[in-house]
Amino acid sequence: MSELNEILAHNREFVASKAYEAFEAGKYPERKLAILSCMDTRMVELLPAALGLRNGDVKMIKSAGALVMHPWGAVMRSLLVAVFELGVEEIMVVAHFDCGMRGLNAPEFLEKAREQGIPDERIDTLRNAGIDLNAWLTGFDDVETSVRHTVNTIRNHPLMPKHIAVHGLVIDPHTGGLSLVEEDVNEAQESAA
Repeated sequence: MSELNEILAHNREFVASKAYEAFEAGKYPERKLAILSCMDTRMVELLPAALGLRNGDVKMIKSAGALVMHPWGAVMRSLLVAVFELGVEEIMVVAHFDCGMRGLNAPEFLEKAREQGIPDERIDTLRNAGIDLNAWLTGFDDVETSVRHTVNTIRNHPLMPKHIAVHGLVIDPHTGGLSLVEEDVNEAQESAA
């Protein structure tokens, strides 16, 4: 049985037994928080548990490496929607040690694409269209520097209100221990304290 068929079978039982009732929550995050985290499989349950989060507490956005690669891409748009449409007042970027984006290398990545049947002509078409595949497919060397860069991109986005606090953290994918990289203490937070 394929993964899809197993998931669909499980889902029918999940709905029939009303197991969903344990997860009922509103669409607005109770803690007025959005978290940008990595898509790493180790973060699926560990991250919410390590942060003490429950269903309905936050808006969770996942991206390889917890990166905002483009200020006008889907990740940044999701963060802005969370702020303007869903009541988010604070954003946390939570990357992790031992990330697959660390050391991602464009030539090696493109070789893997070729091995999966992507022809050189298609890669050349992308390059000829002005897409810098080397920049787009390059990861980072240091996770803390990467977090600082992403936090800076979010904070300085022309549509991000200045009163929205943006923090940066790194989580240990084995223990769940957090390391604070960037804490945003802005005027709105200071006056509330």
